[in-house]
Amino acid sequence: MRILLTGATGYIGQRLLPLLVQAGHAVTCLVRDPRRFELPADLADRVRVVAADLRQPESLRELPTDFDAAYYLVHSMSTNGRDFAAAEQQSARNFVALLDRTPVRQVIYLSGLANDADLSHHLRSRQGVETELGRAARARLTVLRASIIIGSGSASFEIIRDLVEKLPVMIGPRWLNSRCQPIGVRDVMHYLTQVLGRAECLGQTYDIGGPDVLTYRQMLAGFARQRSFRRRIITVPVLTPRLSSWWLFLVTRTSFSLAQNLVDSLRNDSVADPAHSIEAAVPHRCMSYAAALQLAFQRIEQNEVVSSWKDAVSSGVADRHYMDYVQIPQHGMFFDRQHLRFTRPPGEVLDNIWRIGGRRGWYKVDWLWRLRGVLDKLVGGVGLRRGRRSPTDLRAGDSLDFWRVLVADRAARRLLLYAEMKLPGEAWLQFRIVGNDDGSHTLEQLAAFRPRGLAGRLYWYALVPFHFVIFKGMVENIGQYGDQTATPVRPQRASTG
Repeated sequence: MRILLTGATGYIGQRLLPLLVQAGHAVTCLVRDPRRFELPADLADRVRVVAADLRQPESLRELPTDFDAAYYLVHSMSTNGRDFAAAEQQSARNFVALLDRTPVRQVIYLSGLANDADLSHHLRSRQGVETELGRAARARLTVLRASIIIGSGSASFEIIRDLVEKLPVMIGPRWLNSRCQPIGVRDVMHYLTQVLGRAECLGQTYDIGGPDVLTYRQMLAGFARQRSFRRRIITVPVLTPRLSSWWLFLVTRTSFSLAQNLVDSLRNDSVADPAHSIEAAVPHRCMSYAAALQLAFQRIEQNEVVSSWKDAVSSGVADRHYMDYVQIPQHGMFFDRQHLRFTRPPGEVLDNIWRIGGRRGWYKVDWLWRLRGVLDKLVGGVGLRRGRRSPTDLRAGDSLDFWRVLVADRAARRLLLYAEMKLPGEAWLQFRIVGNDDGSHTLEQLAAFRPRGLAGRLYWYALVPFHFVIFKGMVENIGQYGDQTATPVRPQRASTG
């Protein structure tokens, strides 16, 4: 079957794509920027990638139309501002206009689960998208409505993990008593693949959920038991939605916009309605909440996290055009260049570069990096707690603490990061390993900053003393980690271009 997949760079899309290919389908991925969509090597020659933006109908006019079915996995829950509902519906309308030029017979949409009368802004938006997709002339809509999705790297899993692991005593808002029906991401994948092409699923809306109906308080307690933590949870009625959003934002790795929309939605119960059961069409026994947690931690421990919500541009964290910064500007810049000559195998130093950040840290005065992350979080930035998808693997588009990976080219021995912290300017951090004529190698470390006005220049000059300690120590420790055969090269002092 010929399939059009939207949202291929998102948490669900990255997991669904290889399953569709393995099933023998011909998949075309619609992405905004192919430069940040790095296909796995075993899929690169089996998947077609096309560039278009669903918010810009003119970008859709020249797209291929040879599709039999389509997945619509585009969500804007983390978009800043309260007008995301209009943007979501406009994208859905543009998508329908595209479908009406194709022979597509089925559209599959993953929506949010709630059967309350008074829905949150976010859940009303999801239902508005359902309505728009249902207007397609020939394509019949299949909707899967899911509650909390539990899997390694999912936003729900990571937020629960942050709360339980960091807070021995939790003073939480009333929405902790709301009920939900969590479902494992593996079960979501099963339903997404199994409804494809089924005649009885055309024009149907299904509620999907696991076997457990729990309050959010019970979910936190269950996570604590799974990890053998003793935690006390106290709910109070005085936390307003805004205070609850700040609570989530400051304690967890979520962005503030995502925290706002989550809090808005968590006041609604999200429990499946038996009248919308999928069991008759797709019989399947979903795993329990405890089993989904266990599987998620197995994937983390085995370094097999396929995707993370933080790596999607729709997370509201990444600049949608961040790949435009893949070349460091040369004019109007401040630079700090450090060099280290070494004789150990370059692959060992490259491994150290590829493990930077996350739990390993930044190789020099980690407490200063953590302090910078706390300050960034306090002013509404992403902070340092996003961590990384994998402790050893990096790819373009990954989030790495408060950086975004622009280039991760092991063959060229180059890693380029772009800062997503709050700054009065723009910042890059690059690592390269180059060979020397005598058979040794040199590790080049470049910190680059393009200031914005006087504030940006004052910011750089104020940090120059710290840079001397941090950047010089970083390059030495990266080169010497586990070895003592590296020799510092006289650094070039900070300069403007």
